[in-house]
Amino acid sequence: MIRIVIMASGSGTNAENIIKYFENSSSISVAQVLSNKNDAKVLERASRLEIPNKSFDKNAFFDTDEVLNFLKKNADFIILAGFLWKIPSKIIEVFPNKIINIHPALLPKYGGKGMYGMHVHNAVVENKEKQTGITVHYVNDNYDEGAIIFQKSFEVLESDTPEDVAEKIHKLEYEYFPKVIEKVILENG
Repeated sequence: MIRIVIMASGSGTNAENIIKYFENSSSISVAQVLSNKNDAKVLERASRLEIPNKSFDKNAFFDTDEVLNFLKKNADFIILAGFLWKIPSKIIEVFPNKIINIHPALLPKYGGKGMYGMHVHNAVVENKEKQTGITVHYVNDNYDEGAIIFQKSFEVLESDTPEDVAEKIHKLEYEYFPKVIEKVILENG
């Protein structure tokens, strides 16, 4: 069984979707959910779905090897589902091409530090983009610059608000992110 650890910072809707997608899989299991916020809703979702979960602080993530050692023991792949901290090089080196992130735009547009959630959707609408979508990519040492695995786009209507764009993005994330994770893991696991 290939074990994935999901890392998230927020409400965890994508994490829940991934957990449900793999709950009956014979080859991939969600082993753990980790969050950098001890009050993140994703931890409640994981508990409700009977997935072990825990939070950690900056010291455990950046300054010591506590999180790294935990991941070495519990993860074959790491999935970022709305995780907002930059992954340290020491973790990337241990999990080369085994850390997968989803971004709510068509990278390289609207990527980088501070470009997440509504910040992205506001920028897309303000700049009158004709298209946007999702990007699933490997994580490297730079925010949102890892090799692109998959992109799916849609047309942005003139009438679309940032909230409309966010809703369309979420639909694409729910539909495609688990399938792309599964494909990558089964091809490279």
